[in-house]
Amino acid sequence: MHEPSRKIVHMFFGVGIAALAYLLPKDLIVLLLAASIFIGFILAEGVLRGYRIPLVSLLIRNLERDGEYPGKGAFYFAASALFCVLFFDAEISVPAILSLAVLDGAATLVGLRWGRHRITNGKSVEGSAGGVLVNILVLVFFLPPLPAIAASVAAGVVELVSPVDDNLTIPVCICILLTLMGV
Repeated sequence: MHEPSRKIVHMFFGVGIAALAYLLPKDLIVLLLAASIFIGFILAEGVLRGYRIPLVSLLIRNLERDGEYPGKGAFYFAASALFCVLFFDAEISVPAILSLAVLDGAATLVGLRWGRHRITNGKSVEGSAGGVLVNILVLVFFLPPLPAIAASVAAGVVELVSPVDDNLTIPVCICILLTLMGV
């Protein structure tokens, strides 16, 4: 497993989903996400059963954490994005999806490079702060400054303390927060 490579793919995957959610009609992005989840599940099951699937097997071998269900992170990411797109407008779902892609990836990359003060689960103060700052810089293109800062700090906290995979929790929590803030 190569964590920096995983997180770079995670960031591109998430930014791609957010871009589609921003650019495409809601019905089409819902269909694409649902189809991706379905196809991804079938491919992951095939890999679990020992089938060698070109490109899919290579990606799973090189990017998936050892001992995890193949494609688990991508599945959770797509599922939470689907939930957000289904139940929230693009003005809220796009920043929420971006928060998962950007904050989670940046926090890991910053933490691996400069992290010295460990908090929990191997995560560092430096990584978390870096993730929050990078996320603010991205979200201010989509939100007013106060909601961008609030969403970024909230995403950083959720990333640190969530007992469930943060691919599921970050986007949903940010959608709820932005809705409560009246965005």
